Amino acid sequence: MWMCLDSLLNDTPMTDHNDGRVHIELTVTGVVQAVGFRPFVYRRATAHDLVGTVRNTGDAGVKISIAGTVEDVEAFIDDVRERPPPLAVVESIDIETHEPVDDSNDRFQTFEIVSSTQGDGGSGTIPPDTGICDGCLEDVHDLNSRYYKYWATSCVDCGPRYTVIESLPYDRPTTTMESFPLCEGCNKEYTDPGDRRYHAQTIACPACGPSLSLLSDDRTELATGTDAVTAAGYRLNAGEILAIKGIGGTHLACRATDQDAVSDLRERTGRPEKPFALMAKSVEQVEQFARVGQEERPWLTDVRRPIVVLETLGGSALNRDRDWLGDVAPGLHTVGVMLPYAGLHHLLFDQLDEPLVMTSANLPGKPMTLSTEVIYEELADVIDAAVVHDREIAARCDDSVVRVVDNSRRFLRRSRGWVPRPLPRQETGPAVLALGAEFDTTVALAREDEVVLSQHLGDVDGPGTEAFLEQAIAHLKELFRTDPAIIACDLHPEFVTSRLATSYASDLPGASGPTNPIQVQHHHAHAAGLLAEHDCDRAVVITIDGTGYGPDGTVWGGEVLDVTRNSFERVGGLEPFRLPGGEAAVRYPARTLASLLNDAERVDELIADQTPLSQTEATTVRKSAEAGVNAPLTSSAGRYLDAISALLEVCTERTYQGEPAIKLESTAASGTPLSLEHELEGNTGHCYRDADKYAGMIVTYALYDDRPVIETSRLVRHIDRLHTSYSTATVAATAQAALAEGLALIAVQAARERAVPWIGVTGGVAHNVAISRRIRDVVEDRNFRFLSPDQIPPGDAGISYGQTVVATAQANARGE
Repeated sequence: MWMCLDSLLNDTPMTDHNDGRVHIELTVTGVVQAVGFRPFVYRRATAHDLVGTVRNTGDAGVKISIAGTVEDVEAFIDDVRERPPPLAVVESIDIETHEPVDDSNDRFQTFEIVSSTQGDGGSGTIPPDTGICDGCLEDVHDLNSRYYKYWATSCVDCGPRYTVIESLPYDRPTTTMESFPLCEGCNKEYTDPGDRRYHAQTIACPACGPSLSLLSDDRTELATGTDAVTAAGYRLNAGEILAIKGIGGTHLACRATDQDAVSDLRERTGRPEKPFALMAKSVEQVEQFARVGQEERPWLTDVRRPIVVLETLGGSALNRDRDWLGDVAPGLHTVGVMLPYAGLHHLLFDQLDEPLVMTSANLPGKPMTLSTEVIYEELADVIDAAVVHDREIAARCDDSVVRVVDNSRRFLRRSRGWVPRPLPRQETGPAVLALGAEFDTTVALAREDEVVLSQHLGDVDGPGTEAFLEQAIAHLKELFRTDPAIIACDLHPEFVTSRLATSYASDLPGASGPTNPIQVQHHHAHAAGLLAEHDCDRAVVITIDGTGYGPDGTVWGGEVLDVTRNSFERVGGLEPFRLPGGEAAVRYPARTLASLLNDAERVDELIADQTPLSQTEATTVRKSAEAGVNAPLTSSAGRYLDAISALLEVCTERTYQGEPAIKLESTAASGTPLSLEHELEGNTGHCYRDADKYAGMIVTYALYDDRPVIETSRLVRHIDRLHTSYSTATVAATAQAALAEGLALIAVQAARERAVPWIGVTGGVAHNVAISRRIRDVVEDRNFRFLSPDQIPPGDAGISYGQTVVATAQANARGE
């Protein structure tokens, strides 16, 4: 809330004495702790000849008590509001007037930073981690600096925040830096109002700060300090695989252009095909192997340093003798790249001329490792050495991942650099804790007018991940001092998060006996999150992903929904088809073709060729699908794309989540889709024909449970016939376009019938740029307004946010 000081003071008699001096108290909320805000306030207050105090409060706010002339106070407030420190975000300033102070008041002789106080909680914001600033980087490379070659150099404008904060208010004793008392040099800078590190809680130097060590594969200490960095660089250049403990967790690193090292890393981690992220020394180095457009460059260099998904170049300037990018991201036309964001990274790259693979240090099904003990418990057979430090990580936090789509950033993963920055809560209500889905999981805490999304938790169905999930929930509740009144979860009864939600709900204040959480259907959560992000009350939303438990007990995933925050109606989508063997069909998508192709002999051959099954077993699978035995129904767009990927032999076995569809997208990137003709007969009885296009392929529709659906089986058979005349890239592009146009046209028809002006798209398949863009084009060409995710990842990482939206709306509708 901005308040006009002129009107506030003019309405009071407080300036009638003491030479026109005033005494006011400001309560500032936003991102104002752990960002150098108090030192900034000190400098601006003294510059304006003000006296008083500033302190952090336990609710992550800042309280300022100042006295001075009206003119000086107004100028000070203007500085606070308009020119805060680089990492600060001032969301509100509440002003309270007091009786003017006289010269005998000891509290108002100077301006001071005073001890923090506890608060009731609720209004403040904890800052995320940021990359090292230019000033600190200069110190790291300055031979005359106390911070020369010190790996953990930081100041009030940069460095770890969220990952070192254990509780509030933010002061060194409430962070993991408490274990490192300041030396004389650091204390001098910490207490010098004119210094960049004045009250920088993470200040540290080689004399007093966290220490760095290089350990061998048997945990023998090989080197420390700058020698550890030098030795680590040598080992990386020699082709070794290193664990590198950083700010929010640990990476596994090797030289990206070293085929043997990358191959060894894949074998040791059990990731035969999963794309690895890269860290490059500079934008100029990235431009040697990837396209960096004017839209991508700002995100690469952003102070938060996310991984940015970029299209690769046809021929890399690095090691032109072979396709090293094919080893890093097999079968893909893109690669995820980030720039160094910690002093340690920059020091390593002082010795390296090529990019590094930097992938999360964890085995499949386990969370990223944090401590030296766990590194050697779980990764001893993976690494040749480890770079570790003795600063504890309070909150595990993976790298964020973004992609630029149509000149706008889209999150694939919202984590380091953004978490725990709140998102707006468009509809206020009781505090809600939402536990998300089971894959790419996040949890969300909705309170007052904001929603706090957790860091990336990953897949929580593996060993150790449930404990991580519970730790993340406890950490959020502690930092934001919020006890939920409502628990929300996915509709799927077997999800770990659903079972845990039932336990949490039973422990709610006032609960007597078993209490049920609010169960939110998966695709309703996707769509409701999109609505809330755009402050929209109702839209027709295309929700496309791999799987989501439907109210009818089938697997949804290719849906057109008429959605409000409180409810939804299924108004169209893909015609359901069978998944022979259930999860087996997800791993081997050729199985799905058994229910989509009507050529029995060809289906048997495809299944036998692309799965471990014999010809006889393949025939049994096909007959089971035909009979509907052990073959659940699905309308999943993800499974449709997987089937096309198998049909075109792009990817015949899924080794990581989304692999067949992701590789299909890369194959389609070099193709141009054929023109499509649509015959859409809805329940209104009218027919839509896209007459301005040449009919390269006809997409047909039917009514299923009184809603228009794309005839999935017929579509796949059409695509199969195309493959005899066109390239794989052309057919792949056409298959994607048919899905996108078909669902978009169903959505347009539904929106027209219901007089709904908004049409949106979300879900994991919305990560596919070509599909998302084609849907947008169809929607906007027909004069509807288009919604797409911006602040929230379209995949399952955004489910928890959507669950808070639905739970809040339903609770408010019930008057809770």
